[in-house]
Amino acid sequence: MAKFQPRKIPGRWRDGYALDLHTLSSTPIGYNEFGHMQFDTKRSELGELLYKLKYGADQTVLGEIVDALYEFVTSWNPGVEIIVPVPPSSQRAVQPVILLAEALSQRLGISLADCVKRTKDASQLKNVFDLDERLRLLEGLHHVDAPVTERKKILLFDDLYRSGATMNAITAALYDEGRAAEVFALTVTRTRSHQ
Repeated sequence: MAKFQPRKIPGRWRDGYALDLHTLSSTPIGYNEFGHMQFDTKRSELGELLYKLKYGADQTVLGEIVDALYEFVTSWNPGVEIIVPVPPSSQRAVQPVILLAEALSQRLGISLADCVKRTKDASQLKNVFDLDERLRLLEGLHHVDAPVTERKKILLFDDLYRSGATMNAITAALYDEGRAAEVFALTVTRTRSHQ
């Protein structure tokens, strides 16, 4: 099983963690033939596994990531009743967040609820780094199926935590629209900019 160092993630949820940092360092090493800067990137063990799953569609790493998630959730024990995955923000043949949430759900014996839907396209979010602008774009972006979440203790799950804007917007919708009892947040990794 991959080693990890859990780190709290701040947000509107009751409690939240990322299992580890995604990258440990990224050093520029020069430009490629297309004029793009190349980097020597060192990732955490889980960061490397997630990178292979997310960007290489390598599903052989799924079990090792889920083992780490399972170990952490069972020791943390937030008492959640359902797992709610963050809807994927881009189209991929393999959706890491869904694969991981499904596998974690099965392993924990906790229901997976596909109860948060996007109300409009959010593809432009990936390239927006200003938090205020991200929050503006996230307004009204998610709809929650309240009968599924009402009075439930929810584990909101994502693969990578960057600014927290999306998870915070969904948490607000889960509380306000979905009338959730409590929301806990969990991601596999987080970016270094939010240590």
